[in-house]
Amino acid sequence: MSTPEDQPSPEEALARARARAEMAAALDEDQEPEADASVGWQPVWKRPRTPKSKAAKKRELHKQRRRIQDAAKRRLAAGNSRRPRSRQSRIGNAAARRDARALSRVRHSNAWLW
Repeated sequence: MSTPEDQPSPEEALARARARAEMAAALDEDQEPEADASVGWQPVWKRPRTPKSKAAKKRELHKQRRRIQDAAKRRLAAGNSRRPRSRQSRIGNAAARRDARALSRVRHSNAWLW
């Protein structure tokens, strides 16, 4: 059991507690930046979130919807509009396809060519 001589006086205990609190505050101050001090560049996922208003959210969604719809229209137009080719090039391409097909048949057949 502790004797009264071992126990510190209330004033001494209060002084120790104050010193500890000051030391802890000094350590915290060194480790964490202040709220209004700029911390430099941070990746998006580490930045503090700023809440958006309903109007801002709606505006953003509206922009996104327009962007997606415009892309869909471009895709549809690209699929539907083939540039008309001249008759000569069509004939040439068809002939080339026929030749290639014939060559491919010969190449893949198992007939011996002497």
